[in-house]
Amino acid sequence: MAKLVTTAQMRALEAAAVAAGVSERELMAQAGLAAAQEAWMAIGALEGAEALVLCGPGNNGGDGLVAARHLHEWGAEVHVYLLRARPAGDPEWSAVVEAGIGATTVAEDSGFAFLEQQLSGATVVLDALFGTGFTPRERPIVGDAAEILIRLVAAREAVPPVQLIALDLPSGVDADTGFSDPLTVAADATVTFGYAKTGLYSMPGRRFAGDILPVAIGLAPDAAEGLPFEELRMRDVRARMPARSEDGHKGSFGTVVIAAGSRRFPGAARLSAEAAARSGAGLVTLAAPEVIQPLLTSLADATHEPLPSTDGTLDGDAARALLRAIRGGRARALLVGPGLDLTAATEAFVTQLLAGLDEVGGLNAVVLDADALNALARLPGWHERLALPRILTPHPAEMGRLIGVSSEDVQAARLTVACRYAKLTGSIVVLKGACTIVAHPDGRARLSEVATSALAHAGTGDVLAGLIAGFVAQGLDPFDAASAGVAVHAECGRQAASSIGAASTLASDLLRLLPAVRRAVDPAGPGLHALGTGGDRGDAGLTQGSKWYNHENG
Repeated sequence: MAKLVTTAQMRALEAAAVAAGVSERELMAQAGLAAAQEAWMAIGALEGAEALVLCGPGNNGGDGLVAARHLHEWGAEVHVYLLRARPAGDPEWSAVVEAGIGATTVAEDSGFAFLEQQLSGATVVLDALFGTGFTPRERPIVGDAAEILIRLVAAREAVPPVQLIALDLPSGVDADTGFSDPLTVAADATVTFGYAKTGLYSMPGRRFAGDILPVAIGLAPDAAEGLPFEELRMRDVRARMPARSEDGHKGSFGTVVIAAGSRRFPGAARLSAEAAARSGAGLVTLAAPEVIQPLLTSLADATHEPLPSTDGTLDGDAARALLRAIRGGRARALLVGPGLDLTAATEAFVTQLLAGLDEVGGLNAVVLDADALNALARLPGWHERLALPRILTPHPAEMGRLIGVSSEDVQAARLTVACRYAKLTGSIVVLKGACTIVAHPDGRARLSEVATSALAHAGTGDVLAGLIAGFVAQGLDPFDAASAGVAVHAECGRQAASSIGAASTLASDLLRLLPAVRRAVDPAGPGLHALGTGGDRGDAGLTQGSKWYNHENG
């Protein structure tokens, strides 16, 4: 899987490279060359095309200067626009001057008239104002930098818009969290150096990044070893999917038991059960309140375990009945939570069920979702009562309830929150939302690059929970099962947005798209190309970049 890094991790990697004999200037040379190559492809290798390079005072600006020099050598008409004058001893600046490349500083441009003129004629703009050292929460963009970005926004909104390539990060994006200054300008692509930064996989940073293109800059070949964060990609999921033997039977592919549904939310039970079945599980048993069974009979592919209830919700008696039903049985995965409703009876159901799960035997893991999580939030120390591996699938509000903070606080530090709670509770944590995170208790985490409002509809989380449980039943370890569920679910959302529109997508539409997506990740299936260009944007970026340079570090 492609590695992702925080600012601190990237600095450590660069320091290790320098200690091994690679100079900082050599790293900058590789970064600037890669950015220039991407810009050259963006303008179609058209000699005489106009390129404007916006350079800040730091290393990111130095990368921009290197890129400017290469574009000039290849025949582009290049102009460098400096936020501040570079030091006279700056070797990259000296190389630009010696090459005869035109350059202007803000101090020389009265009223930014020259900048506006350059933007109006540019074929491509390179954003090299601020990189990983910029922290927008602490230092909002103001003054001359703000004026530059305001004019860049206007050029992006013109018809046709100027192409924009960000170097390492779009200026104003926090490299770790994705928090972005209000003046940040969305790029068509971000050429990110060494490894993609975690902030590019968190909103709103993801929205501003465009296509994320990691490029090698000369780090050691084994630099990726030990890095805990990874991009979650469809091709990596396919490599981990279990093979399906032609002589297998339903028992070969695992049984999922789903404790779900209530009088108020019967649909959640159906959505999760069908998703689990479509994932490839051999058998799905739906354990729902007996009073809503008539609403679920159309789900012909599942077996049923009707349970007692109080006012239409599962209760303590239901927990005891379910434990008896699955004890010593063939169930390999248990999903608890979709559509349960949150009542005193439900809390009793969840509490008593967890108390007896370790005695059941046979289960590979339990997946806890929705109101099961809300019940856990009222059970301090719940994780100390359960040894069975577990996967938690909270959305930000549920995550906030589990740790006692607001959903806004969760969103401000998604990766940190998910990793800390995974470690605290010994659980796999799937923090849902744009760029869903799958965190492991050992500190590893996988981040999806998918952000689509097609998944912002009721019931889509039930589909995800069912998928994860289905993959657990088929024998994937909990971390891989959660990752596979997230990747397949996200791809269904992306396909739905493309085919029917994000606004009109329903959770049931994901189920209709699921067979083709599931087939694409089957080791014996047709592969990701069967999904078209949307199958794995990470693959598309690597293919494009490999025309010019080695992406192995990215």
